[in-house]
Amino acid sequence: MIVAALFLAVAWQQPTAAQAPAPAPRPLPVGVPDTSPFRRLELPAATTIRTGAGAPGRDYWQQRVDYSIKAQLDTTTHTVSGTETVRYKNRSPDSLRYVWFQVDQNIYQEGSRADYLNPPGARFAARGFSGGYTISELVAVRGAEPGHGDTPVKKVALATTANGTMLRADLDRGLPPGGTATFEIAFKFQVPEHGSDRMGRQQYGGHWLYEIAEWYPRVAVYDDVRGWNTEQYLGQGEFYLEYGDIDFALTVPRNFVVAASGTLLNPLEVLTGAQRTRLAQAVKSDSTVTIIGRDDAGSAATRPTGPSGTLTWKFSAKNVRDVAWAAAPNFIWDASGWNGILMQSFYPPQADTGWSRSTVYVRHTIKHYSEKWFPYPYPTAINVAGPVGGMEYPMIVFCGSRASGRNLFGVTTHELGHQWFPMTVGSNERLFAWMDEGFNTFINIYSELAFYHDSLPRGAYLDQWAQFAKTGYDVPPMLPADRVSGMLLGQAAYNKPAIGLYLLRHDILADSTRFDAAFREYIRRWAFKHPTPSDFFRSMEDGLGEDLSWFWRGWFYRSDVVDIAVDSVKMHGDSTGRTAWVYLSSPGQLPMPVDLRLTYADSSTQSVRLPVEIWYLGNHHVYVKPVKAEVTKVEADPLHAIPDVRRENNVWAK
Repeated sequence: MIVAALFLAVAWQQPTAAQAPAPAPRPLPVGVPDTSPFRRLELPAATTIRTGAGAPGRDYWQQRVDYSIKAQLDTTTHTVSGTETVRYKNRSPDSLRYVWFQVDQNIYQEGSRADYLNPPGARFAARGFSGGYTISELVAVRGAEPGHGDTPVKKVALATTANGTMLRADLDRGLPPGGTATFEIAFKFQVPEHGSDRMGRQQYGGHWLYEIAEWYPRVAVYDDVRGWNTEQYLGQGEFYLEYGDIDFALTVPRNFVVAASGTLLNPLEVLTGAQRTRLAQAVKSDSTVTIIGRDDAGSAATRPTGPSGTLTWKFSAKNVRDVAWAAAPNFIWDASGWNGILMQSFYPPQADTGWSRSTVYVRHTIKHYSEKWFPYPYPTAINVAGPVGGMEYPMIVFCGSRASGRNLFGVTTHELGHQWFPMTVGSNERLFAWMDEGFNTFINIYSELAFYHDSLPRGAYLDQWAQFAKTGYDVPPMLPADRVSGMLLGQAAYNKPAIGLYLLRHDILADSTRFDAAFREYIRRWAFKHPTPSDFFRSMEDGLGEDLSWFWRGWFYRSDVVDIAVDSVKMHGDSTGRTAWVYLSSPGQLPMPVDLRLTYADSSTQSVRLPVEIWYLGNHHVYVKPVKAEVTKVEADPLHAIPDVRRENNVWAK
C-alpha cells in the first residue's frame, strides 16, 4: 500500500503577494529549547546491549533461573508447603554479593504496604485475610554447581533481610560473571480465599477449588537497565521474572484433579487409562473431546485405583518465567488440539453452562495469535474456571466461573493473549503495564473480529476514546500501574495503548501490512527477553521507516489530545484558474495526519489526505488546491478515523 506520507496530493502554486499565507515561523534562536511535538524523543543512549534499532545487541545478556519444586496442598488448613532448589546463572558482567527474591505472598501480611493502599473491599485487598510466607530455610548449596565434580555438598545458611514482598539473601561468597549459585528454600503459606483476584480458593458443590499462583519464592530480575528490580508487590502492578526451566511436583488429596503449567510427566500414575486415551485423541482433534464429563465429575471413577491418601502430580515447564496450577476434586475436563498443542479446559459443574464452549475459545485464540503474530511456543494452553475473574500465567489462565458467551470468549482470548505479552515477550509489568496489557488488548481486537466475523468498527473505538479524553481524567500509560487510580487503570494500561496501536495501524500509517511486519519483528526480536519501552519504540521505527517521536511522546508519555479544525476556506482565481485555500489548525497538542472531504458547488466530493508533516512549522497550515468549481464545504476526518475531542470545529460550510 502507499505510505501515508505519500498521500500528499497538493499542487502548491506560487501565490501572488495578495494571496500569500502568513509568514512561516522563524527558526529557533540558539539556546532556546525545542518544544515542538516533532522534536526527537529522548531515549537512553544506544549500546551494544540494546541497539539504536531497537534490537538486542551483540552483548545483550540476561540471567537464567531454573527451579525444582516439591509442594504439598493441605486442604484441611488450606496450606501450601514445599521446598525448592534454585539454580541461578549469573550471565551479567557484574559480580553479585546478594540475591533478591520476590516473596509475593507477603502482600497478605497484616500491616503490609498494600494494606494501607487498598480499601477493604477493593479488588486487590486482602479482605480480612492475614497470611504471608513462613520461610524456614534459605541456604546456599556448595558443591552442587557445575564443574565441582565429586565435591561434597555443603549447605550454608544465608543471612536474609525481609523488605515487604522482597527478600534479600546475602551470599557467603560473591557470585562472579559466568558463575552459578544453587539455593534451597523451605516455605509455607496459607491460601487466601481472595488472593487479590490473582489466586485463591472457593467452594463449588461443597468442594474446594484452588487456584494457586505466586506460590514459591522467585528470584527477582537483575538486568542491564536497573540492576536488581525490587519494586514491591502492591496489588495493581504485576510481575517481572527471569526465564528458565521449572520442574515441580504437587502432592494433593487422591480425589483431586490438577491443571498446571507445563507437561504432565507421570500420567500413568495420576490418570486413568481412559483419560490417557482421550487426551491422546484430543491433541489430534479439532473438536472438543471430553476427558471427564459432567456426570462423572467428582466421582471415584475419575481417579486411578489405589489406596486412599494422596497422589503426586509431576510437571515440567521449559523456558518459562513462572508456573501456576489449579486443583479440585470435581473438575469437568475437556480438550482439543491444534498443531500439536493440547488445548484444555477445567471447570466445576457449578460454573456457567457457557464453559462448555471454553475449549473452542482456547483453540481459536491460540491458532489466531500464532498465525497472525508469533507461533505459540508451549505444548499446552489451559483455561480454568474458578473464583479469579481473569489472570494469566505461562500455559494456564484463570477466568471467572460465572462468565458466559461473548464475555467468556473475551476474558479467555484476553488472558491467553498474555501468553504473547508478557509470557513470551518478557516486559516489566510492574513498571510498564501497558507493554503487556495494552499490547494484549490490541491483539484481542482482531481475535474477536475473526471469531465473530464482525466488521472492523473503524470509528467506534476512537470516538469512545475521545469521549473519555474530553473528561480530563486521562493519564499517561507510562506511569507504573501502582501509581494509577484503580478507576483509571483500565484506561491507562489497557485501552489507551491498545487504541494507540490501532490508530497507528489504521490511520497514521494507513498500512496494516507494514505495521504488522514491524510488530511481528518486535515480538521475534524480544521473545524470551526483557524489552523496555525504548526498545519497542526504536524497533517499530526501525521496521516502519518512520520517526514517530511526536506520537510516542503525546500518546504514551503525556495526555495530549487530538483536535483538528477547519477554520475557513477562501477561493482565489486568476488567469491560471481557481484555487481553494483551506485554513487548518490543530488546537490540540497532539498533531495528526488530516483526511479532508471537499464538497463542490456541483455536489461532487473529493477526498484528500494530508500527512502529519503539515504541522512541522506550527499548529496552523494552509492547504492550497487547484479546483474546477467553488468549494462549499470542507470536513476534517469525515470517517472518524482519529480520536478528535471537538468535532464541532471539523466542518466549514459556506
